[in-house]
Amino acid sequence: DQTLTLEVGECILDIRSNSSELIHQLTRYFAHVIGSTSEPDFEVVAIERDAPELGIEFKDWKREPGKTGRKDSYFDLPGARLVRKVRTGMVFLQSETQRIAAGPCLRYDNQVINFINAQYMNWLQQRGWLICHAAGLVYNDQTLGIAGFSGGGKSTLMLHMLENPEIKYLTNDRLFIKLDSTTTHAVGIPKLPRINPGTIVHNPRLHPLIPAQQREALLAMPREELWELEEKFDVIIDEIYGRDRITTAAPLTAFLVLNWQRNSDESLKLQRVDLAERRDLLAAIMKSPGPFYQYNDGRFFQDDTPLDEEAYLDALQNVVIYEASGGIDFDGMIQRVAELME
Repeated sequence: DQTLTLEVGECILDIRSNSSELIHQLTRYFAHVIGSTSEPDFEVVAIERDAPELGIEFKDWKREPGKTGRKDSYFDLPGARLVRKVRTGMVFLQSETQRIAAGPCLRYDNQVINFINAQYMNWLQQRGWLICHAAGLVYNDQTLGIAGFSGGGKSTLMLHMLENPEIKYLTNDRLFIKLDSTTTHAVGIPKLPRINPGTIVHNPRLHPLIPAQQREALLAMPREELWELEEKFDVIIDEIYGRDRITTAAPLTAFLVLNWQRNSDESLKLQRVDLAERRDLLAAIMKSPGPFYQYNDGRFFQDDTPLDEEAYLDALQNVVIYEASGGIDFDGMIQRVAELME
């Protein structure tokens, strides 16, 4: 009987669960998109229980370039797909009529959150929106997209930029774009930044996320080791940066691609580029829809389906593209991005 209604743009979805504690956690996380009772576009059911053992031989989902290790596995049914998280044992059923998360949902609530967001992502993509692996910031009702190759620091840069109270948060790493006449629109999803300790220890605003003693131990680690450390923390934007700092949509004016290098001795360089001539940068912008994506006709996206470069070039044709190269310099980049947004 536990139900939570979310209203994200024009999309309404209900979340039901057998766990009131899970609903409480999700209510805090999705506080900025809580909706009133209405007729939902679809429903997500989250069942708190042990990881299901289904006796099914799942197939590994191929990771994107630059990613290693096993993460997702799947099994296709008539009109539906089962997705199993290799590390946690969480199992998800995706179909046109039922969307179910089953397993230790409380312990791995981030995976339930991702599954909920996957439904809104499907809703957007089925209406012609393209998914970008990028953060989004809005200033004066204009969006700056920030993309970067894996571990490039886009979340770190984005959170530093939020120190300006006039800048609003749009999204952390799932930015959706769509060309309408001559304007490219940008939409975010209700997914909060999920960051590693290396981002936290160098940003005073984020220090409360980690106890002081642990923070000191992290700062004593070798820089390269700290950079690679994977331990995720959610940044509740409204609680850390203040209320009304999140927006859901705005025109996309510029895109910044972080192509800088940790081991480079060169100074930071920021230049405007023609994306049609620098297709290598598209790899940092484009994003696979993933195993949960279901087309309008009921078919599922496959892990060997190529992404449509031309569609991205078309959608970004009127957007100014900048490339950051040279060595990583957050202080210098913060100043340059502030100038760009002005």
